[in-house]
Amino acid sequence: MPSRHLRLDLPAATIPERVRIAFEQLRAQMEIPLAFPDAVLAEAERVIADAPVVPGPLAGASPIGAVPLALDPALLDPPVPVLGIKFVTIDPPGSMDLDQALHIERVPAGGYLVRYAIADVAHFVLPGGAIDREAGSRGMTLYAPDGRTPLHPPILSEGAASLLPGVDRPAAVWRIVLDERGDITDVDVRRARVRSSERLTYDEVQSAVDAGSASELLELLREVGELREGLERERGGVSLNVPEQNVTLHDDGSYGLEFRSVLPAEGWNAQISLLTGIAAARVMREGGIGIFRTLPASDPRDVERLRRTARALDITWPTAQSYGDLLAGLDSSVPQHAAFLNEATSLFRGAGYLAFEGEVPAASEHAAIASEYAHVTAPLRRLVDRYGTEICLALCAGDPVPDWVRLAFPDLPKAMSRSGQRASSFERASVDIVEAALLTGAVGDVFEGVIVDLDSKDPHKGVIVVDDPAVRGSVTSSGGALPLGEAVEVRLAEVSIEDRVVRFSYGA
Repeated sequence: MPSRHLRLDLPAATIPERVRIAFEQLRAQMEIPLAFPDAVLAEAERVIADAPVVPGPLAGASPIGAVPLALDPALLDPPVPVLGIKFVTIDPPGSMDLDQALHIERVPAGGYLVRYAIADVAHFVLPGGAIDREAGSRGMTLYAPDGRTPLHPPILSEGAASLLPGVDRPAAVWRIVLDERGDITDVDVRRARVRSSERLTYDEVQSAVDAGSASELLELLREVGELREGLERERGGVSLNVPEQNVTLHDDGSYGLEFRSVLPAEGWNAQISLLTGIAAARVMREGGIGIFRTLPASDPRDVERLRRTARALDITWPTAQSYGDLLAGLDSSVPQHAAFLNEATSLFRGAGYLAFEGEVPAASEHAAIASEYAHVTAPLRRLVDRYGTEICLALCAGDPVPDWVRLAFPDLPKAMSRSGQRASSFERASVDIVEAALLTGAVGDVFEGVIVDLDSKDPHKGVIVVDDPAVRGSVTSSGGALPLGEAVEVRLAEVSIEDRVVRFSYGA
């Protein structure tokens, strides 16, 4: 779970030159590709045009870098049409890489039927081909304020494979039946052709629900989302509504940075994705083959540190209350709560992937979800989801899991862990660049903020969240220990866009 998330929707022409150069240097330093090789783009164009693909032997190697296999002809024409179902997509404004489309209806006998259409990336990706090899090296889409580095060529991820409204698309459609409480009673997934009827944003969904003008589908999304949130708390799971840092462009050409609280509609939508991942893990366990997303239980020392942070931020946390129940009651629009939510991400360290065949190994659960869980809902943006989806499709159809999936098991968990670490580092560094740019020229100025963390070895050093602009930076005390959780005044001591440094001093 990321501790910081930055959203920036600004024209490239508005990015200052020093910031643009800093991002170029960051990408060069981290070896982030700037474009797709010609062979990848050519293969994407051929697949979209349904041009014939010349098969090749697998040669006993993992598909991550293997000689190409032929595409299964069945993938080119998914046999189950569900075009009459009015799916909708719900994403941030301007999104084009639409992985998921949703439909929910009531079951006459009681409960709900959730249909979740997921972009069928395997329809377009030749195992071991140029697109597959490039995706294997990237692992996931990377996001930065000046643009994204996609996992797949945009003509696929934002075009032919994306569940854009008003066009037929190949998809893996999950059919998940829930009882009145929201518990899973039946699961199936099949290939199909679908058509999204509408592309919605979180703000549009929330506004319609709040105004009482929401469609039956959106009301059911709220209903099911809240039921699943309740079940999550019963399991001991948590959802962290960590506020986003949004960069804004003012009328005078200057920049601002503010925290944006998470809407309830985002939580409801997230619960459908979590539901599908839990359902996928169930299919994999019963089938004796799969790839789980795992997370170990929190270190008790981290929980105790978080309790101290809660006391410092004047947040009441009864001894008998789980941190999941506590987090569910916090409001990310309240500065103290936002600071606490940011710090709570420190409980979720050590996430990984577990590939298995046969008996499920120990430590298979995702502690934050409090359930076994698999990534299957974002194949346009995350490599492992395509493999997880293929496993579930095969198991539900009673077919053998494809060889190209099995042969990836030794390499895929490590590849995803590496790409996840790179994505986290890239996003953190991107935020650092923007924060430094906003404070350039303000050295010596005084700011108000809250001390949110202390260095474990030196209480004179820590982290501060400043109110305006909404930035985080390191802080050093010139006197006694830093007052954790207290609102303080600090002076900007150092800022560097190139070095990605923002440092404050306290008590000077």
